[in-house]
Amino acid sequence: MAHRRSVILFWQLAILALTLVVWQWGFEWSKMLLPKAYVPKILDPYFVAKPSLIRSSFLRLGCFSDAGGFLACVRNNDNNLWIATLVTLKNTWWGFLFGSASGIAAGLVLGRSDFLARVFGPYVVALNSIPRIALVPLVILIFGLGDLSKIATAWLVVFFVVFFNTFEGTRAVDRDQIAAARLMGASEFAVLRTVVVPSALAWVFASLLPAVSFALVGVIVGEFIGAERGLGKLIIEAEARANASEMMVAIFIMMIVGILLAMLVQALQSYLLRWQPQFEGTG
Repeated sequence: MAHRRSVILFWQLAILALTLVVWQWGFEWSKMLLPKAYVPKILDPYFVAKPSLIRSSFLRLGCFSDAGGFLACVRNNDNNLWIATLVTLKNTWWGFLFGSASGIAAGLVLGRSDFLARVFGPYVVALNSIPRIALVPLVILIFGLGDLSKIATAWLVVFFVVFFNTFEGTRAVDRDQIAAARLMGASEFAVLRTVVVPSALAWVFASLLPAVSFALVGVIVGEFIGAERGLGKLIIEAEARANASEMMVAIFIMMIVGILLAMLVQALQSYLLRWQPQFEGTG
């Protein structure tokens, strides 16, 4: 097993190294080896900055190369890389949390009640058919350019993803288990807590991983349209200056934020579902 992990790690690092080499020098090599018309545009540093330029932009945006010092740079720049990252991370987390909590609650309630499911079903389908991104300008108009509009946008994106999985997971619970619990005198709340929720957890967590990414997408789109701070605003400002390296810095930071949030959800999943065979020994 250790040997297999070492082989996998080797190939992962080899692919990363090859990608960086081609990214850094591939455009010059292509111009020497191929006619100009056949040089891949994706290698052009004007569109996708070289890793060396991205590193320089990271040091500048991160206040590591500022002559006045790191702390002075952070204080004097309201939307430096660290503040922008914290703002985007905070809004993503709260939007994900509120969207997941409300989606789980609504999914459990409608999943356990055929009457409510029939009443609200058409409205849920109608609202879900609206592209959430199309609602972002309206959300910003209602909540302003501050953080609340970004949280609301992330909530809109996350809610339906989590709701439908929770709803289907609740409806798929074994009826015999519910009947057995009631036969032993369990109340409706006890049935929900001891039978329905544990059975639906796998469905819920299947939606939480993509929901984290969707929450980040919602926040970034909100920052694109109008924001005071955040990684999305950094990207828009860099795009206005045609500065691809600064855009790539923000994109890589977003990637890291998404990975960290996904790891947090996976750790929570391993703990709450530790009774399932695939998670035994990981909780």
